[in-house]
Amino acid sequence: MKKKVITLFALFVSFLSFSQNDRLENREKIQALKVAYITEQLDLSTSEAEKFWPIYNTFEEEQHRLRQSSHDKREDINFDTLTESESQKLLDEMIAINKERISMYDTYILNLRKVLPAKKIILLKKVENEFKQKMFEEYRKRKGTKSRNRP
Repeated sequence: MKKKVITLFALFVSFLSFSQNDRLENREKIQALKVAYITEQLDLSTSEAEKFWPIYNTFEEEQHRLRQSSHDKREDINFDTLTESESQKLLDEMIAINKERISMYDTYILNLRKVLPAKKIILLKKVENEFKQKMFEEYRKRKGTKSRNRP
């Protein structure tokens, strides 16, 4: 199993080498690697994977939407002219977004419980963190290599 993971990341590195200029393409490749990594690490059966991925992808899209919405609201803030009442309204919106995030996560877990054993759901968070860590390490390694090679 470890050989598969190593092979997977070697493929990732080679994929990124061929198309550094297209962020969307790279994002899709990373997503494909993430799918493969999670599927392998959770040892998902075909049946489990068919039920799991729609739930996972829907949750990820909803999380992205919330993050984007929150980011957009913060970008529009003019701190020089922000009044106390506008600040109160923004805080209320932040609370509402956090409540929505918690509600979405609860629904996500309940939906996952219908298709995966509890142990795999718990393992999922660990596997996601490992994948992110590997991606950060690869990014740091690539960024370090690039900056050293620059004139």
